[in-house]
Amino acid sequence: MNILILQGSPRANGNTAWMAEEYKKAAESAGHQVTIVDVAKKKINGCLACEYCHTKGDGACIQKDDMQELHPLMNEAEVLVLAAPIYYFTLCAQIQAPVQRMYCVNKPAKVKKMALLMSSYSPNVYDGAIGEYRGICNYWQVENMGVVTAKVDEQKTDATRQKVIALASKL
Repeated sequence: MNILILQGSPRANGNTAWMAEEYKKAAESAGHQVTIVDVAKKKINGCLACEYCHTKGDGACIQKDDMQELHPLMNEAEVLVLAAPIYYFTLCAQIQAPVQRMYCVNKPAKVKKMALLMSSYSPNVYDGAIGEYRGICNYWQVENMGVVTAKVDEQKTDATRQKVIALASKL
């Protein structure tokens, strides 16, 4: 399967990036093709709600930013994994921007499954992000493969690695 991981942490060696890399290793060892995009390093603006995409743009956004690089990858992905640090109760802005910008095409064309990886310093801060993720899965009518969370004392541990590997094994 063609898997796209949107990694939203601005910390290249942070906990969320580690989870994304562990998922990638597990999926690749099972024969899948995996691409990680560090969306925190991309310039992706929020949706302008200008409706250009639905009127004159024929599904293309009027904005010319790094989302133009991401659209082809998202449209070819069969599995989309969101890897998000949780700073304040919901998916981080770095993940929000590319997800919101899918408005112009409604949903990625080939995505059939999604998964969510999250890390946070605090426990019990994941409900908002999980609710949003489930809403995206429902709206896009894709399979929710599951969620792995890692609070501060669970980050970069073998137990968390095993949870990530188990999630990847659902492919």
